[in-house]
Amino acid sequence: MRIRRIAGLVAALTLAVAGTTACQDSRVATTGANGKPHITIMVGGLNKIIYLPATLTQQLGNFTAQGLDVELQDEQSGANAETALVAGQVQGVVGFYDHTIDLQAKGQCIQSVVQMANIPGEAEVVSTANADKITSAADFAGKKLGVTSLGSSTDFLTKALAAKAGVGADQYTPVKVGAGQTFIASLDNGGIDAGMTTDPTIASLTSTGKAKVLYDLRTVEGTKAALGGLYPATSLYLSCDFVQQNHDVVQKLANAFVATLKWISQHTPEEIAAKMPPSYGGGDPALYVKSVKDSIGMFNADGRMDPSGARNALEVLASFSTNVKPRKDSIDLSRTYTTEFVDAAGRG
Repeated sequence: MRIRRIAGLVAALTLAVAGTTACQDSRVATTGANGKPHITIMVGGLNKIIYLPATLTQQLGNFTAQGLDVELQDEQSGANAETALVAGQVQGVVGFYDHTIDLQAKGQCIQSVVQMANIPGEAEVVSTANADKITSAADFAGKKLGVTSLGSSTDFLTKALAAKAGVGADQYTPVKVGAGQTFIASLDNGGIDAGMTTDPTIASLTSTGKAKVLYDLRTVEGTKAALGGLYPATSLYLSCDFVQQNHDVVQKLANAFVATLKWISQHTPEEIAAKMPPSYGGGDPALYVKSVKDSIGMFNADGRMDPSGARNALEVLASFSTNVKPRKDSIDLSRTYTTEFVDAAGRG
């Protein structure tokens, strides 16, 4: 199995629009030199705690146990990962469920087959210097707010919080700052006043006193208070064509991820952190354990979607999205996710 970082997805978007043979080829799993199905999965930030199950599944050997050759690719923006999937550069994405709704509104059929979390696992943090000026989303107007990239789920969540507080997306400035050190640097130098991010970035900022949590979407309670209900997040999503044409492979992927989710539910944050690559700790193992501890409650143990969460995600997106809002009534949520494969995994 291989992990590599990719960039420059402009070509991917071009392919998506053009509808080239690359997109058609991606509908069928290829067989590697070892005779195993080769699947490329792009992850919206391999070292983010919200996407921990992807690397952990690899570390535990669960892909290998299913007879799969899985390549994980690292891309810090979920929006870019979505583009790569539509373009046919990858067969799957570990990213936020909301992209399946957004893409259906654009005429694309993408389906979550393993729903790993029913809450975002994110937090809106505000720099300590601005903590007395930004006390709620009502104060977003006129501010610079960090997101991983435009069109990403952090962008969606920021717009949702603002809309609920009566602040339009045109009343603040979204700033693409990525995650990790680039996010921290932007908060340090005043490039952003606040922003939506994940652990371990949250833990790093709060432990050093550089920022405070304004909205905590790492808990069910915090998510419901901020967004009016559950908001399904981390998932394995694939094109509907791939799901239909590669049933056995998708089942094996679901088996692998469900096994990991069960393992997470049965182990401590310390044990989970110990299984992850040392580099993910950023030189501070104790802080990484804290990051896991603060966010690990977001993951479910069976990979199933909560239908009420899917409905709320649609409501939230329709509250601000110029793409989803006019098409809300035509969105078919049953095409955005399936529990078929995780149900079978649970019986295995």
